Amino acid sequence: MTNYPYDQNDHLITKEQCKEMIDDAIRQHNRNASIISFCVGWVVLALFAEGLLRLIGVIDPVFPWLDVHTLL
Repeated sequence: MTNYPYDQNDHLITKEQCKEMIDDAIRQHNRNASIISFCVGWVVLALFAEGLLRLIGVIDPVFPWLDVHTLL
């Protein structure tokens, strides 16, 4: 048997500690994913609204030479 400078049992964790660490990691991932999804959803909704308002003529086109109505 090899003599180690530390006791090997000092670094072991129990099943409960492992499950708690996994649950914490999943909780943090879900929170971060929800925040990112919220931000991406708002950006997509804003771009859709801007495109719709440009299509119906409420907002002037970015490129005046590009007539969207001829493309439809």
